[in-house]
Amino acid sequence: MSKTIKVALAGAGAFGIKHLDAIKNIDGVEVVSLVGRRYEPTKEVADKYGIAHVATDLEQALALPEVDAVILCTPTQVHAAQTLQCLKAGKHVQVEIPLSDAWADAQEVMKLQQEKGLVAMVGHTRRFNPSHQWVNKKIKAGEFNIQQMDVQTYFFRRSNMNALGQPRSWTDHLLWHHAAHTVDLFAYQAGSPIIKANAIQGPIHPELGIAMDMSIQLKAANGAICTLSLSFNNDGPLGTFFRYIGDSGTYIARYDDLYNGKEEKIDVSQVDVSMNGIELQDREFFAAIREGREPNASVAKVLDCYRVLGELERQLA
Repeated sequence: MSKTIKVALAGAGAFGIKHLDAIKNIDGVEVVSLVGRRYEPTKEVADKYGIAHVATDLEQALALPEVDAVILCTPTQVHAAQTLQCLKAGKHVQVEIPLSDAWADAQEVMKLQQEKGLVAMVGHTRRFNPSHQWVNKKIKAGEFNIQQMDVQTYFFRRSNMNALGQPRSWTDHLLWHHAAHTVDLFAYQAGSPIIKANAIQGPIHPELGIAMDMSIQLKAANGAICTLSLSFNNDGPLGTFFRYIGDSGTYIARYDDLYNGKEEKIDVSQVDVSMNGIELQDREFFAAIREGREPNASVAKVLDCYRVLGELERQLA
């Protein structure tokens, strides 16, 4: 494909805006439709980014013949259904993490993607952050092997707020959303499938209906282990912090930045063409479409993560 890739983006909230900012840096891609739950705020974002078509229903965007691909930044609870909807409409699709909030739904998406042969990718951004890419290159070069990963995912979200501090209509989830990043990254970096997973959780929030604290243990087939602590009750510092403990060093990744065990910053600016993980993720999606290949973080490549999450959900139930 040599022509401009025309994209519909669904979800004009905090993450949708991150993708719109990223796409501005990518040649040969144009967002031609923006879909949001409420028309006026969606149109406000569309006007800012020069997007002509505004819709409040994904079907309206899928009906546009010029749309080649869709990026879904919508609530977790509709990810699988909307991904299926895009594939049935003959559109390539990138869905923000998680692919689904049920193992059976993830399998259904995989089945349809194989039938359609379209590019279907999930926003497992950690595979693309320069910090984690740097570690991955070291692993592939045989210079570093993971013995343990220690991960903290901490936010302060006792009400339904998005990353911009704005109210939202849906409830986030520690297991299916935030743990998905680490479950996938651990197996990806270890180069080995997860064979054992345990989880416990704290009390259920009376209004949000979800656990606000969770602890997960993972073991890969090659013997590497991972400990993941998650909380929506943590009042700072906020974010996800990864400690890689290996046979030849210790590395601490904070989103796109990387440090060694002595807190000395490692220069990862030359790892890829950008220091923005979302932009690199989007670049991979569009490159896969142009080149007719399977992308990193395709539904097939991240599918086992959702098997593990399904097992953990059964434990917690």
